[in-house]
Amino acid sequence: MASKKNIISTLSIIVPVYNEERTILAILEKLKELSLVNDIQKEIILVNDCSTDNSDEIIQHFIHQNPKLDVHYFIQPKNKGKGAALHRGIQAATGQYLVIQDADLEYDPEDFNHMLLPILKGKADVVYGSRFKGANPHRILFFWHSLGNHLLTFLSNMMTNLNLTDMETCYKMFDTKILQSLDLKEPRFGFEPEVTQKIARVPKIRIYEVGISYYGRTYDEGKKIGWKDGVRAIFSILKYGFFK
Repeated sequence: MASKKNIISTLSIIVPVYNEERTILAILEKLKELSLVNDIQKEIILVNDCSTDNSDEIIQHFIHQNPKLDVHYFIQPKNKGKGAALHRGIQAATGQYLVIQDADLEYDPEDFNHMLLPILKGKADVVYGSRFKGANPHRILFFWHSLGNHLLTFLSNMMTNLNLTDMETCYKMFDTKILQSLDLKEPRFGFEPEVTQKIARVPKIRIYEVGISYYGRTYDEGKKIGWKDGVRAIFSILKYGFFK
């Protein structure tokens, strides 16, 4: 992991989808129009977690309308959870680096270019996009939700000896081969703490953090994470922190 400039030809963008008919087309259009620095190409990997709405029809139509776009589409045989969808997307990725993109509109793919910079300079193997850093716009939402995020990050940092500000962020960019080498287990929202605990233990891993924009949704607008997911996240931090 020497500090020399990285040459990246392709970034794999993994999009887990579950009942996102209201936003999936908009995010796909954003990804289509996205231009990455250094003329890096995009590999878009969509994993439909057995949606029961019209997400599948919208995705199929988009793929048909954009035959030149590098899109790989997988449908889970049953609803297994976000983590399981990510596992499938991670194993399918062929780009030198990969990043996770939710199917909603809470995050802006333009931030990928900011996250790529420390990687291209040869300084980072992993980059987390922090919603709590930088001068980018951040929608003000729920106090208790924000407090929960800070608590989970604090507990995770205790176990990993990192000083992250936003462990629960969706935007995580990884060296693909390193991430594919991890034995990831959590099928649902425990993915975030599990991958953080395990990536932090990779020898000589270089983890950076970059401020990103955040346009959070309310629960009426489709936000899915609740208090039970927070409990599972705490369990995952303790499980993968204590039992290595």
